[in-house]
Amino acid sequence: MRADLHIHSTVSDGSNTIEALIKKAKSAGLGAIGITEHDTLAHLNRLPLDADLQIIGGVELSAIHRETGAKAHMLGYHIQKPEIITALTLPLLEARNRNSERQVEILMGLGYQFDFEQLTRADGKYLYKQHIMEWLYKSGQVPDMFGAFYQVTFKNKGVCDFDIAYIDVFDAVRAIKESGGLAVLAHPGQQQNFFLIPALAKLGLDGLELNHYANSETDRKAIDDYAAQYGFFLTGGSDYHGSFGREPYGVGEILSEESGVNAICR
Repeated sequence: MRADLHIHSTVSDGSNTIEALIKKAKSAGLGAIGITEHDTLAHLNRLPLDADLQIIGGVELSAIHRETGAKAHMLGYHIQKPEIITALTLPLLEARNRNSERQVEILMGLGYQFDFEQLTRADGKYLYKQHIMEWLYKSGQVPDMFGAFYQVTFKNKGVCDFDIAYIDVFDAVRAIKESGGLAVLAHPGQQQNFFLIPALAKLGLDGLELNHYANSETDRKAIDDYAAQYGFFLTGGSDYHGSFGREPYGVGEILSEESGVNAICR
């Protein structure tokens, strides 16, 4: 089965609705997709049953290793007790929204024009940096979404370069496992957090994301080696965010490995 197991919709920080993603997946000839929203499971009861496409609801938890400050994204599939995940992520969503609104206030103080009532929000509730940039770009106040303005404002010690406290990576794995789900470390090459894998394996980590644009050939070799050592399955996906992302691939252009399909697509 051809499956893209890492996609985002407007329920978190993607620009496409669930319905639009399903249409794209069918056009790409996929048999399954994983809609893995950042830090929320609000989409689970909105996923339609479709005879031609298996639609799997998942979550991507934004986490950090407290001791070293290394970031890690933890994918969770087949969550049986969503309330466990929600208890962990709701404070994060609320903190991110407050953080983003503070960034808007700073930009307004610098002369940029905003209408809080008109800003797009994740699930209609939570403001992300992507929504701020969308407003600035569509209102003609910046020339592009993720160009020089973004880099000097939201990165590189710019005026809006401040962030929230993320979930502890070990708590993220524990929550996924306690909720009955499968835990997969997303794109370890992107955050170079391979050193966490042995400890995560002891907590029940199930898989690693092999097929992702941010994993180099060296990263892929390391992922293969860890999978063989610990018996992990391997997944993959486009990590598609639509116009809210900088990933160069569309839905279905990066697919999961067969072992991940067998584990997740039931």
